[in-house]
Amino acid sequence: MPSRKVTMVTLVGTLATGTLAATALTGLAPTASAADTTFTATADTYVSSQNPSTNYGSSQQLGVDKSPIKQMLLRFDVSGITQPVTGAKLRIHVDDVSGAESSNGGTFRAMSTTTWSETSVTYDNRPSIDGATLGTLGSVARNTWYEVDVSSYVTGNGTFSIGVTSSSSNGADYDARETGATAPQLVIETGGTPTPTPSTSTTSTPPSGDPVLVGAGDIATSGSGDTATANLLDGISGTVFTTGDNAYPDGTASDFSNYYAPTWGRHKDRTRPAPGNHDYHTSGASAYYNYFGANAGPSGRGYYSYDLGNWHVVSLNSETSMAVGSAQEQWLRADLAASNKPCTVAYWHKPRWTSSSSHGPDASTGPLVQALYDYDAEVILTGHNHQYERFAPQNPSGQLDTARGLRQFVAGMGGASLYGFGTIQPNSEARNNNTFGVLKLTLHANSYDWEFVPQAGKTYNDSGTGTCH
Repeated sequence: MPSRKVTMVTLVGTLATGTLAATALTGLAPTASAADTTFTATADTYVSSQNPSTNYGSSQQLGVDKSPIKQMLLRFDVSGITQPVTGAKLRIHVDDVSGAESSNGGTFRAMSTTTWSETSVTYDNRPSIDGATLGTLGSVARNTWYEVDVSSYVTGNGTFSIGVTSSSSNGADYDARETGATAPQLVIETGGTPTPTPSTSTTSTPPSGDPVLVGAGDIATSGSGDTATANLLDGISGTVFTTGDNAYPDGTASDFSNYYAPTWGRHKDRTRPAPGNHDYHTSGASAYYNYFGANAGPSGRGYYSYDLGNWHVVSLNSETSMAVGSAQEQWLRADLAASNKPCTVAYWHKPRWTSSSSHGPDASTGPLVQALYDYDAEVILTGHNHQYERFAPQNPSGQLDTARGLRQFVAGMGGASLYGFGTIQPNSEARNNNTFGVLKLTLHANSYDWEFVPQAGKTYNDSGTGTCH
């Protein structure tokens, strides 16, 4: 049941410009007007990469940090609200111990998963912090309350999970619900006029409602490219795709644990992957299937499909037979025939067309391309070559076809060292090989937008719009 009416306080000011709806409060416990209802957290904990199998559910402290990685998880059950919600604020208290303060209080994000267990969640099995950014805190002082506006997420009764990450190795420590009076609070405002957002803050743009498919291939290594692209995913809601070679060098269990899990792995719950040849360096890609589980489709097969809005999405396997009459080609044709969606996107590892100087065009993928063309698909996403390339719509013979053609992207810029270009192939419209990034597709009812999102500090971009056939 919600608790109500704690002591009134005065705002002492907003944080530095660039934070998102974040406000510092006095050291006393905050509260609001009679029209507000305060809920305390029903579950909270943190996870740590330093002790990946340890559960901290009974800890009185909630940590957030970059090195070692610490992530906070908060859950609130909101019930009994009968009037329209006009605002919602998360309030958290920095612990009153030396070192709890920080120059970076963390980034607060909505989570799609609300069923994690406070008593069993660990770094190894943690849910993805995968939703929209709700706010950030800059410098935080010990023994002080802070407030984040979460009105875009909490709009009525329901269960809500909020995850907190940090991009700084100077981590912060907050009080957990076990502390009692300084436990995290969610304050719901109902009726009247919503409390205005402080003028020095900005708010995140609400999602359009159209589904987003975002990702890349050739991802996780001992370098830093995968960290840069995983950071991009932190700020993009939607379904994550991969176009293979998920964990280098050999797709082993330790490769996934050491390289993929600390970066892209924090988005595993919303990821629908495809395998690559490096994943098959481990016999049968067994570590790949074990790591992704049901999200990778039937174990050992490597191809499956799902729907996003008006779009049918197909993940295929270029590491097994794609020949005419093969199990995969026959499955694909049956799957496309059964779909009632007007638009289709497919992805796999090896590209049918590429201008790379490393791996040439792969004609063995031709039967998959032909099946997609026969059923009027729109887009193909591939990897294998560590670079970005966009082709104009083409028919299976590689000829320009603006009426029914398939637009293929090579999106192999997920983190592995980048490749060069050789002979530029016909109908290649855009190319880059000096910037890691992700490819974002916004899937509208009868069209799509594409956008190359570059790593922080880089400026290359490519964007446009296509229509469904």
